[in-house]
Order: sequence, then structure tokens, then C-alpha cells
Amino acid sequence: MGEPNRNDNAMVHGSEMVDGNGVIHGSEMIHGSEMIHGDEMIHGTEMVEGSEMIHGHDMVQVNDLIHGNEMVPVNDMVNGDEMAHGNELVNAEMTPRTSRRRKKKSLVWEHFTIEPMPGGNSRACCNLCKQTFAYSSGSKIAGTSHLKRHITLGSCPVMKDQDRKLTLPLAGGHVTDNDGEAAVERPTKRRYRYTGYANATFDQERSSSYLAKMIILHDYPLHIVQQSSFTNFIESLQPRFKVVDVETMEGEVYAVFQKAKENLFQVFSTMPGRISLTIGLWTTSQTLGYVSLVGQFIDSDWKVHRRMLNFMMVSSPHSENALSEAISSSLSEWNMKDKLFTITLDNDCSSHDIYSANLRDHLSNKNNLMLKGQLFVVRCYAHILNVVAQDVIASIHGVIYNIRESIKFIKASPSCEEKFAEIALQLEIPSAKTLCLDVTTQWNTTYLMLLAALDYKQAFATLETCDDNYNESPSAEDWKKVEASCNYLKLLYDSAHSVMASANPTANIIFHEAWKIQLELASGTEHESPFFSSIAKDMHERFDKYWKDCSLVLAIAVVMDPRFKMKLVEFSYSKIYGAEAAKYVKVVNDSLHELYKEYVAQPLPLTPAYVEANNVAANANVNQGNSPSTSDGLLDFDMYLSEIQSSQPAKCELEQYLEESLTPRIQEFDILNWWKLNTVKFPTLSKMARDILAIPMSMVSSGSSIFSAGTGNHRLDDYRSSLRPETVEALVCAKDWLQYSPPAATEAPGSEMIKAEAL
Repeated sequence: MGEPNRNDNAMVHGSEMVDGNGVIHGSEMIHGSEMIHGDEMIHGTEMVEGSEMIHGHDMVQVNDLIHGNEMVPVNDMVNGDEMAHGNELVNAEMTPRTSRRRKKKSLVWEHFTIEPMPGGNSRACCNLCKQTFAYSSGSKIAGTSHLKRHITLGSCPVMKDQDRKLTLPLAGGHVTDNDGEAAVERPTKRRYRYTGYANATFDQERSSSYLAKMIILHDYPLHIVQQSSFTNFIESLQPRFKVVDVETMEGEVYAVFQKAKENLFQVFSTMPGRISLTIGLWTTSQTLGYVSLVGQFIDSDWKVHRRMLNFMMVSSPHSENALSEAISSSLSEWNMKDKLFTITLDNDCSSHDIYSANLRDHLSNKNNLMLKGQLFVVRCYAHILNVVAQDVIASIHGVIYNIRESIKFIKASPSCEEKFAEIALQLEIPSAKTLCLDVTTQWNTTYLMLLAALDYKQAFATLETCDDNYNESPSAEDWKKVEASCNYLKLLYDSAHSVMASANPTANIIFHEAWKIQLELASGTEHESPFFSSIAKDMHERFDKYWKDCSLVLAIAVVMDPRFKMKLVEFSYSKIYGAEAAKYVKVVNDSLHELYKEYVAQPLPLTPAYVEANNVAANANVNQGNSPSTSDGLLDFDMYLSEIQSSQPAKCELEQYLEESLTPRIQEFDILNWWKLNTVKFPTLSKMARDILAIPMSMVSSGSSIFSAGTGNHRLDDYRSSLRPETVEALVCAKDWLQYSPPAATEAPGSEMIKAEAL
């Protein structure tokens, strides 16, 4: 075939093009005995049909546009007497089109609807802007290229801001015809990049679910869906999205909550050990209150998990009866009545004995408490730090007021600040600390403010003598109080940072902090300075109560650390109790053995993880413990060994663990990984270690700040208080659960990137 004739015998009439004996109707092209139907084109060895392309022997899905004003030489379209029809190449004899009419597979029909017109014609109507385009006239069918251009090139005014499709024709070049003569310049390679959002399938339910998750995770009010600014924003993004009312969105939130709850049920079904709870009390502007129950456990892979279980409304949150009923109800709901190990509270020290005793009595009748409930109620370590720190700050509130007013005076104007800096320079004060006001609800900022002010005490006194407008400088006695307070606040501040810096919030880390503070405060009560001894006595009175309540569970937890075992308990108790240390060490040792006996006598049902571990251990024993050979003449020796073993009972796992040498203390030591590796060696003791190390000694989650007022109560805002209790629970719990859900796919549905090249 030669090059198509481009002279006057090519005639265009309406949507028809005649070229020699070829007639093109709509998007059909016939040349000689070759014909291309509809949106089909064969270019060289390529065939493009609708949104399909055959490249060589490969076929890929494409969204390339075929422009009607492009004409390709006939010899590039069909070779010989072959014809492109549907997905087949057939010989010269043509079958009728009507019998092989393809289904409308093009994605443009997600955006267009065919509307019949008078006279047997039909037009394609855009579902968004309602513009119509020619589609069929009698038996003539128009192509879809002009429809694609409408939705992908920004022609549709409604989709103009939605669609971000880019059609980028790339490299072009010169080619030669079959005769070797100079060729017309035309593209020899065409590559398109398509984002696919124009053809993305819109899903109202999916979008509504994402909106519900956004409201949950960011604490947005449910009535945001009624705010005009929000609805306008949504409409600008996706006009087809129907913003629901508050009641419907409340249902969407609850659906997300139920789905996340089902996933958590699956997690708990594989939990190998027991669970420990933290109990938080919430008040409202009404007379009602809420109780939050958070569970902490270690999974079969020895990873610590903390999950919100329930957020329940109770009539009297401070009542032991109401609280025990809430705990029992939660455990029943999650099928964990026999798996409760401990509960952690942040209630006030003065009422802890009565409160915990009543709570222990109420729950012991419904749950099997380990060690007769001696470890059952644990007090929050972060809470005691905050309470003691607040007591110290309250004892010098007058001095703190003067320091705050002094800093305000200095920061009031640049001239005052420069004057104070000059005084500090003249006095050669070496401090590089910056004077800043504190946040009254965070005692750590108050401590840092006092610490900085203490370095500039001479500068404050000098400023008062040379500036008549300033008269708030603390006295020498006041600075002694500040110095004594900072000395003991540093103990609490450093301890809090050590706890927050721990990668694994396991129970063993608290003992290291608590025994040091107990020892320092006890020693401080005998300090020669009355300021130091007075502050130490007040702090020790508070902290000693915590130590007596929790030292046993803290000590047992640190024994589960193979770097310390009982040795650190013996050492620290000798420092704290002196000659009476042995008595307290015996209490820890006896309790430890009694707890181990309970694990031996009443093991939990084996989970798949433990079954696998036990199988591994059994196989190891079989491989290592081959039957003794009787052919080596040492039968008497075997009998001797048997007599020794019978006369010397085997040591239990706990004794074997305690007698082994300590693991070297390295900074990167991972206690959970150590127990994971030694589960086969200590199958029963590892179960006990898993439950003990999972005890939440602090109610503050890992990575969060523990510096707060420490009142033990939280307040629900007025908006949340006005919602139905089940909605409040759904919002609070789902927010916690969604943090651990796998990230959602960000790719738009139906979007794809395709590159097509024509050789």
C-alpha cells in the first residue's frame, strides 16, 4: 500500500470522510478492503480498541485518547486483507457488524447516559453537567473519544476542579515512507500519563466511613456535618457526596466502633496470659460520671499492648460497688472473667486502704485473685510523683508568687530585660538558663522556673536596689526554701523522665526509681538544715504510704529481671531497712514462691502459642534425651544416677532461675525478648513473668508526659456530656482502637498509571 492520498479526492461531509474508496462514518475508517470499526485502530502491530491496546503480542488496559483529527497511513493500520473487528483479526471476508456488536466497556459510561432522541437517534448526556453529545444516528455509532475529552480535559465545568488528569504527549521525530523519500513530520512515539480520578468509582458508604473516622480521631463534634463551611468544602471536593445529618453520622461512628471492637475481640482470643486494668474516673457537668477501663497485656510475641476496653457511665464513679460492677461487666463483655490479674488506680492516698480493700472484697467473689489479692490493687506511680510534687510547690507558694511577678516585671519591656541582663553580666553569673514563666498545671515547668531563678537570685536583689518600680525580690530565707525544694523536686523530675524514656513500659522499671526516692526522703528527714528536713518529712509521709502499699509488687516485678533477680531487692532493702532488711526480704521471697506455686497448680488453658512452645520443648527433650545404651557395660552406673536423682528432688523453675548467674547489665537489654528466648527453658515461670511484667505501674501510656496536676479525676467537656452514653463510649474507645488499625490505602479506586509507546 502506498501513502494515503491527501488531495481533493478526499472529501469530508458532516462526520464522514471519504478517501479513495474508503468511507469513514463517525469513528469508522475504511480504506480499500480494510475497515476499522468504532474506536478501533490498528497501528503497525498495535491495536487500540476502546480503552484497550495490543502492543506486539501484549495487551494492556489504557485510558489513552484517540483524537478524531488524527489520520494514520493505511499501510500502518492493516496489513494485507485483514480486518480489525472486536478483539479478533479476521480475513478479507467481512462479517456483519450488528452480529458482533461489543458491550460498552469503556469507563466513560460511568459518567454518561444514552438518551434516545426522535427519529431513532440518540445522544450521550453527561451525568454531571447535563451537556449532550452525538452518539448514534440511525445505524451509525459515534465513538467515545469526544466523550473522553469532555471528562478528562476539563471541558466538564463540574469536574473541572475534581479531575487532575494530565495528557502529556512526549517525544516526536521524523520517519520515512516506504519509498525512502522525505516523510511528513509526525509523532513516532506517543506516551500518555493518566491519573485515573476522572474514571474513579465513587463510593458514598466508603467516604461516609472515612468521615466518621476523621470525627473520631480528631475529636470533631458530630454536628460538623451541619456546618455550612464544612459542607461547602466537601461539595468543592466531591459534589456527588451527600453529607448526612447528625443522627446518621452518629450511626456511622457506631458502625466504625463495632467493626474495631470485633477486631479487638480477635486480638484477645489469642492472648496467652492474664490482663491487668487501669481504672480512670471521669466527672461531668451533671451528677453522673464515667469510668474508663484500659487493659494491658503481653501477647504471644512478647509485645506490650494497651487497649481501651470500655468507657462506662456510672451514677457514682467514686463508689466501690459501682466501680466493681463496672469492672465485672467489662470482663464479662470481653470474655475475660478468669483472666484479671491486677487493677491500677490513681485515687488519693488517704482513702486507698479502705477503697482498695472494699474493691478487693467485691471482686474476689467473682474472680480468682492471685496471691489472695495481695497484688490486686496497684497505685499509679505517676500519680504519686505528681501529688508529692504539688505538695512541695504548695508549701512555698508565697515565694513562687514573688518569682513569677519578678519574671513578669523583667519580661514586661525590652529595656527591663536589657537592664537585668547587664546586671547579670556585671555580677558574672555563669548561668545560661532562661527565665520563663511556668504552666501552673504542670509542676515540671514550675521546677524549671525555680531552678533558673535560683541562679539569678543576686541579680534580682541588685535590680530591687536600683529600680524603685521593682519590689518583688525574694528574701534570703525565701531562696533557702527554693533551694531545698528544688533539691527534692529534682528527685521526682529525674524519676519521671526515666520512666518516660523507657521503650518498654514494663513493671520492673519502677522499682529502680521508687526505692531511690524512698531512701533519699528517709535520709532527708534527718538533714541538718530545718528547711531541707521539713520538706523531706512532708514528702516522705506521702511517699512512704505508696512504698508500703506497692513495694511488694514492685519487688516481685524486678525479680523477673534476669539482670537483678533477688540481689537488687536484698541490696536496696539493706539500705532502706538496715538491720531489719532480712525480714522484708523474706516477705518478698515467700510471696514469690507462693505465687509460682499457684501458676504450677492452676495454669491457664494453653493457647496455640504455648502449645507450639511446649511441642518445641518436647521435641528438644526427645532429641537430647536418647535412651541410655546398655551395651557399654555401665548399667551399674545408670542405676547409681537414678538413685541420686530420686534422693535429690529436681529444682523447680523458679529456684533454677534464681540460682543462675545474673545476666550482664547492658543499656540495650530487652527484658521481653529475653523471656521470649527462654520460654522453652522456663515454661511455667515465663507465664508468671508475662503477667507480672504487664502490670501497668503507671496509668500514663508510654511516650506521654506524666507531669500534671495529679488530682486523680478527669472532666468530660460539656459537649461530650450531652451525648448519649453509648455514643460517648463509641467515640472514646474507637479513637484508641483506630490508632492500631492498619493504614488505609491512599490510592483512588480505579486509578491507574499506564504508559503506552508506539514504535
